Amino acid sequence: MFRTPATSAGAAHATAQAASVPRICVFLGSSFGNGDEYLRLTEECARAIVHAGYGIVYGGGRIGLMGALADAALAAGGEVIGVIPESLQRREVAHQGLSDLHIVAGMHERKALMASLSDAFVTLPGGIGTLDEFFDILSWSILGLHAKPIGLLNYLGFFDPLLAQLDHMVAEGFIKPELRELLISATTVRELLAATSSNR
Repeated sequence: MFRTPATSAGAAHATAQAASVPRICVFLGSSFGNGDEYLRLTEECARAIVHAGYGIVYGGGRIGLMGALADAALAAGGEVIGVIPESLQRREVAHQGLSDLHIVAGMHERKALMASLSDAFVTLPGGIGTLDEFFDILSWSILGLHAKPIGLLNYLGFFDPLLAQLDHMVAEGFIKPELRELLISATTVRELLAATSSNR
């Protein structure tokens, strides 16, 4: 109901083949962050996901790390599906060269569709929106709404404070240890993909 076909050549073929392609949903920033490290990480992650045989689902934007992820994955020959709310088409500048682009009514629909299209989830460095998506998908797992692997790429210790907070919540009795273990954390793309794949 929400899908809007992408304008790139071959989009119809990619969509027709979609059911046979396992996909990883990637949450990440719509800005580049400071320095070039996060851009290099994002491009490396995109290529690694494609070379491992996965398609990518992401927020559908063309700017910042979101756009870099899509461009690197497409250049590597991968399937890339974007999901973007109508209200963010201008702010995040919807990417028009994707395998498929879904334009949805709002953020709730965006998250639900991204989740339904994906077989696993990976979070890269980003801001408030990235954490919002990450915590939603983690909460859904804790509530038993899905059993898909959730990975956090803790590059250069970016997520150390977040992981420390989660551990503190376990220590204080707000999260059960076995639920905390639902989250996979790794410091390199290769380690994270290996751990995510083994938990599928």
